[in-house]
Amino acid sequence: MRLVGDDMVVGIKDASKLIGILIVVCCAVLVCTMFMNYQMDLAAVENEITSGQMRIFYEAQMSTATVVCAVSGGCLLLTSALMLLFYIRHYIDTHKKELGILKALGCSDLKISKSFLVFGSSVFFGAVLGFMGAFLLMPSFYQVQNADQLLPDISIQFHPALFVFLVLLPTAVFAALAVCFAWHKLKMPVIFLLKDATVYSVKKKKRKTAEKNDHSFLEELKTNTRRDKKILVFFILFASFCFSSMTQMSASMKDLGSLMIGALILLIGIVLACTTLFLAITTVIGGNKKNIAMMRVFGYSQKECCQALLYGYRPVSYIGFALGTVYQYVLLRVMVDLVFQDIGSIPVYKFDFPVMFFSLAAFTVTYELVMYFYSERIRKISVKEIMME
Repeated sequence: MRLVGDDMVVGIKDASKLIGILIVVCCAVLVCTMFMNYQMDLAAVENEITSGQMRIFYEAQMSTATVVCAVSGGCLLLTSALMLLFYIRHYIDTHKKELGILKALGCSDLKISKSFLVFGSSVFFGAVLGFMGAFLLMPSFYQVQNADQLLPDISIQFHPALFVFLVLLPTAVFAALAVCFAWHKLKMPVIFLLKDATVYSVKKKKRKTAEKNDHSFLEELKTNTRRDKKILVFFILFASFCFSSMTQMSASMKDLGSLMIGALILLIGIVLACTTLFLAITTVIGGNKKNIAMMRVFGYSQKECCQALLYGYRPVSYIGFALGTVYQYVLLRVMVDLVFQDIGSIPVYKFDFPVMFFSLAAFTVTYELVMYFYSERIRKISVKEIMME
């Protein structure tokens, strides 16, 4: 962060941390653009639908596009909004003194909050990349869809309304959300910002005091880390959810869809899982560097440090995997039993246990390797490093 006159300018280094939002928005817009564009082009040839079988397949394709956009796009955009709020809150928490100085110099909360418009720029760039990526993939996507020969061949058309709805509108909404949330978080006395203090309720104090009497230091630190960073719990749960649901769903596409759609689902799932997991773990370690250094001073081993900060999230990750497994099964059953129920060529969908076990093994190996990598990062944190910050 830099101070320029009476204004706060969020630096490029701070804005670069929004790469997670950019990636999630990119995936959401890519999926929605492909299916919504196809849906609009398909609706344009509705008058060429003559037979009853063609009508059934037409309705199924329209319903599929609607379900995919509503479920996948809506879920990803909600995750992007949570990421945005998390980044803004984290930024304010780590720059309280600078913000307090600005307020002490006479800057209003609203004037400072306007600087957070830059946080909405990540949404714009992510949406643009997703929109462009969708049109790069559309020729192959349309070729696969036209190969069914149950509907008239559809050509790709550009719809300006999609650019407005999927790029410009989300950018405006997220920019307004960033300013409003920052303004809300900044409504605290200057003294609390300058002292880097946090307001605690009496109820929370009593609860923490009671916990101190019942738990060891390591157990208390583990509990407080999860409780104070609830949004990080969601991100880790979401990462494992994406890995589980997308990897298993992609394997089913060879029978229910196409290899291209399966590969796209797999790629998006892995990218989302890695992005959100990276965000969560790096934030946990970055926010507890002082605790780690002090634990080292008092003789705690690396294993004990990792157990207090990282291993407490392991149950959450496997809960997320289980939820993702149930989600993909229910979604595919709904698609097969309701959307494509009148189409005889669609096979009956059954739960694939071998794929589930393979996905679980891949997830376990990946998750434990990530934990091992960051445990080595914890080993390298020293008191000298903390004192130099």
